[in-house]
Amino acid sequence: PPQPNQVQQQPAHAPAPPPPPTTATAPRRRRPQHLRFPAVPLPPLSQRGDETRRQPTCGPHCTDTDRRETRGKGIPPGEEEERTRNMADTAAAAPAKESDQVINPITVQGDSETGAIDYEKLVEKFGTSRIDAKLIARFEKLTGKQAHPWLRRGLFYSHREFDQILDLYEKKKPFYLYTGRGPSSASLHMGHLVPFMFTKYLQDVFNVPLVIQLTDDEKFFWKDKSLSEYHALAFENAKDIIAVGFDITKTFIFTDLDYMQYLYPNVCKVQKAVTANQINGIFGFGLEAHCGKFSYPAIQAVPSFSNCFPHIFGTKVDVPCLVPCAIDQDPYFRMTRDVAPRLKYLKPALIHSKFFPALQGSATKMSSSSQTSAIFLTDTPKQIKTKVNKYAFSGGRETLEEHRKLGGNPDIDVPYQYLTYYLNDDERLKQIYDDYKSGKLLTGEIKKILIETITPIVQQHQKNRSAVTDEIVKAFCAVRKIRF
Repeated sequence: PPQPNQVQQQPAHAPAPPPPPTTATAPRRRRPQHLRFPAVPLPPLSQRGDETRRQPTCGPHCTDTDRRETRGKGIPPGEEEERTRNMADTAAAAPAKESDQVINPITVQGDSETGAIDYEKLVEKFGTSRIDAKLIARFEKLTGKQAHPWLRRGLFYSHREFDQILDLYEKKKPFYLYTGRGPSSASLHMGHLVPFMFTKYLQDVFNVPLVIQLTDDEKFFWKDKSLSEYHALAFENAKDIIAVGFDITKTFIFTDLDYMQYLYPNVCKVQKAVTANQINGIFGFGLEAHCGKFSYPAIQAVPSFSNCFPHIFGTKVDVPCLVPCAIDQDPYFRMTRDVAPRLKYLKPALIHSKFFPALQGSATKMSSSSQTSAIFLTDTPKQIKTKVNKYAFSGGRETLEEHRKLGGNPDIDVPYQYLTYYLNDDERLKQIYDDYKSGKLLTGEIKKILIETITPIVQQHQKNRSAVTDEIVKAFCAVRKIRF
């Protein structure tokens, strides 16, 4: 081969060099010499010391045995312990796993690992405010009434501008209440009673009008029955709602199918002001959903605008609204509160409840689609007893001896959770909590207390409902002037 700086002579008779090959791939370019990493020669294997033959250190999932086995295998003394400490510090500094709970108007599902619903996370995620002792004290001072047990026990725990509603009440300015129900079954269950019982309490305390929306169209969009079937279910559900004891002179009940002509002007305004991307971002329907799901949120939004009820408020658009509801309904009203100022309407105020858990535990709410997850208002005493004893999730121990020694966990015990809603005696409730936690009260005994507490409530409701005739329902649903 030619040496550097030496030109190789070609013979005169040598043929011309062939043309360079044509190829789609360019020849690989070598890295310039000054940018190449210098080669570091390694000594022969026989001469290499321990520092070049270290065994892999123990990983983050190794056991104490694994760690012991790594010692003495070429790792200098103390280095393995230091690495273990570093890994522990890294793990401690790592952020906690985000809860994967799903809470929205369509789905309620607790964390996949713990099964619990983190209500504090919902306050942060939704941007609501906690109902604290100061707000409850102000409520009691202004109304002269003791706060409802569900307020005192934190079952209604979050709000949007409930303090401003108290300002209105203090100044004797008008406002109204708005709540609703999606008629998915012929009978309500005990969880459905919660918002209506609390709304009745607020109506009695504040002495204000109430409108109740029955969303037969919503259930048609999400379920499988016909539109006429959901309309008929709404009529039956109205009987359960009336049986709670609402004052007909201050209460108006309507179904969307029957009352849409009064809602539709505002529905159109909201639908024009909210894009499909915004709806999808709030509710996560997905672009494969039919347009009924995208159009419905505006229908649930507009009853919080007072001019939807001209027979009550005339053309006034400045009558504030308070919406008692479960926390999963908040996305509807976040959308409403965002669009209201653009339409020159008032933002609705809200007060949120926690979920009434299914019999199987607090990972989800009680559902009318599962007979074994709910206690229905049509259940017999025998059915109630069977459901509680057979399906109610227990916070008790595996054995009697363990329970007596270690006590139960009332915080996850479904019978105790139900008692926080339906046992009004605060002192007795605290005694049950303490006795169960200490092991003095057994699982069978707390279930017996629950059965004795809720059975009379269900029986009284059945009695009240039997007195609600079709004519009474039509009277509540008649478009008429109510006291305001």
